[in-house]
Amino acid sequence: MLIFLASTSPLKGQDKASKNQLLDSLDNTVSYYFDQARIQKNQNNLDPALQYLNKAAALAEKNDDLKSLIDTHHRLALLFLDLNRENDALFYLDRTKKALENVEYPYGDAIYKYVDACILFQNEKSFQALQMLEEAKQLNNDRNFFNNIILAEGDIFVSLENFDKAITKYNSLIVNTDIHEKEYLSTRAYLGLSKLNYNKKAFQESALNGEKAYKIAKENRFNRELLEANEQLTLTYEKLGNLKLVNGALKEKLIFNDSINNLEKILREAKTADKIQFGIMSGQIKQQDKEIAALTESETRSEVAVILTSAFLIIISLLAVSLYRNNQIKFKTNDLLKTKNNELQAARDAAVSAMESKTNFLSTVSHELRTPLYAVTGLTHLLLEENPSKNQKEHLKALKFSGDYLLNFINDILQINKIDADKLKTLNIDFNLKKTIKEVIDSLQQSANVNKTQIILEYDENIPSNLMSDPIKLSQIFMNLVGNALKFTKDGEVKVVVKLIKQVEDHVNIYCEVSDNGIGISQEKQSSIFEDFEQGSIQINREYGGTGLGLAIVKSLLGLFDSKIQLESELGKGSIFFFELNLKSKDGVVDDIPFEITDKEYDFKGLHLMIVEDNKINQVITKKMLTKKEITSDIASNGMEAVELASNNKYDAILMDIHMPGISGEEATIRIRKFDNKTPIIALTAISLDDSLESFYAAGCNDVVTKPFKPEVFYQKIGENIFDRKA
Repeated sequence: MLIFLASTSPLKGQDKASKNQLLDSLDNTVSYYFDQARIQKNQNNLDPALQYLNKAAALAEKNDDLKSLIDTHHRLALLFLDLNRENDALFYLDRTKKALENVEYPYGDAIYKYVDACILFQNEKSFQALQMLEEAKQLNNDRNFFNNIILAEGDIFVSLENFDKAITKYNSLIVNTDIHEKEYLSTRAYLGLSKLNYNKKAFQESALNGEKAYKIAKENRFNRELLEANEQLTLTYEKLGNLKLVNGALKEKLIFNDSINNLEKILREAKTADKIQFGIMSGQIKQQDKEIAALTESETRSEVAVILTSAFLIIISLLAVSLYRNNQIKFKTNDLLKTKNNELQAARDAAVSAMESKTNFLSTVSHELRTPLYAVTGLTHLLLEENPSKNQKEHLKALKFSGDYLLNFINDILQINKIDADKLKTLNIDFNLKKTIKEVIDSLQQSANVNKTQIILEYDENIPSNLMSDPIKLSQIFMNLVGNALKFTKDGEVKVVVKLIKQVEDHVNIYCEVSDNGIGISQEKQSSIFEDFEQGSIQINREYGGTGLGLAIVKSLLGLFDSKIQLESELGKGSIFFFELNLKSKDGVVDDIPFEITDKEYDFKGLHLMIVEDNKINQVITKKMLTKKEITSDIASNGMEAVELASNNKYDAILMDIHMPGISGEEATIRIRKFDNKTPIIALTAISLDDSLESFYAAGCNDVVTKPFKPEVFYQKIGENIFDRKA
């Protein structure tokens, strides 16, 4: 907001032709120094601006020109505000206040109130600042002065979220005819409109104004405004989803930031400011010495009294200078620290923004891939069911394997993104740890048979049967560790060891270990093996395949349990992964759940279901999969159609897609549950980073199946929710 006021001289600082005509006559005048200081300040060259003002002050004192000295001190006060040195600004403002008491100078009174308003606004006293600006306007009608007041009012109205008044102020400055700061005022006005529209979420308009501010600032070398426009455009482009422009703006921002906040430049400005301050303080001491000498000559005083008085004043002056120097050193240090903190904050914000962009991008890609992948896996399953020829069967099996591999890869990316985005929370439900691990081993038994590897479970029976935690995430941990061990172990052995370390009341400490006698991991790779997409080597990746995300997921998931994965391995001799879990036991619960996984066979003949799906290919695939089991079905292409069909027909179950145009699957489920709370509703969704299973259940869904799904899981869920639910 702080604008460096122009001289009342007719010199047109921004008009080169006029400037050249008057340069000879005005060189080495106070007005000339004011114009040069304003130009340098607007280009963020604060060091030469300070030097020009120092020359103006010296010339005003030499000519005994009190009004020019008042104007100089006002400009120094504004410049020190730009340097974030409010104490120094107040020092100059106090000097002008005393000077104005001894001279009739309306323009000086008006500028005094303007500077005071700037300080009030900087201290978040917006209403007092507006009142002070109103008083300043009554004292002087200079065009440049009036324009700067309008700009200050616009900035204050933005802070008060009075956007209509702020827009009026800014628009009046865009087409201003100021003879001193036309381009500068336009730049600040466009910047204000860009920030204002960003706050109003009018991002397209914000970008348009930001680009205009950027263009004018670049043409006129308004470096600070150039950086502000760049920062604003970075935020706006991100909201508009234009990652290419965001990356370009971030690169330019680093260049501008380095040039504006260069440490050497800041030290130079601080040194010049200190020199000016010290000179003024020294001048005050000299003035006091003159006054002492005058008193000595004009009055009869004892020699001892004069000496004591002089000594006392000198000591006080030296103490004042010393105190001032100490304060300046402190202020300079604080300024440097603040600058560096701002740089670190900006770098952190840029890193966070880049991370968010990456996370959202990967989440969107993984989500969008599920729809075509559903068609691939679904059609492959249907073709395999139609008795293909031997050659066709081989090709279809290869296609099925590729689809399953791609699905696992997408699931891993989504899992990592959820953990990175802190959108994964642990459950706290009753479960049996032995049953959970046994289910993992049984599901991986086929892979073990292919590699001719034996899976051994050593489970401590002293571990309580019923524990409280998150069995789903623990299953994922063991699934990744055991699956990883099987992948790198052939004709060998994978051992899962679970032991009770100690139990104090309901607090249970458990040791878990997964070991193998496979290829092992080299010493230099052990430190990075838990990073994303990291494997032992390129050769291992080519020979064994995989994404390199399994161990990264294990590390992140264990972090949710406040646990840490550890590794011992020797190349060629196998690996041991181990960790500890701190769980709670649930007393008094009888464990009557069998350890074996029992897939039931259901008779689906005669069932009638509704398929809610907006994708035509997915409609065909899902309908054919139901037809294979002699299940009839109706199709709803959107949420509204689903609600209407549900209200007019009776279905044994509803298969509900979540992401659809119009009303979502969640909203459709909520509406159906208002008149039907019995029909099972199974959510079929390509779940994304922002999806929450809890929200599906809260809407009224009975179960969730993630697309693309395995056919056996699909049929199992239908049977469980129709037949087991009735039972």
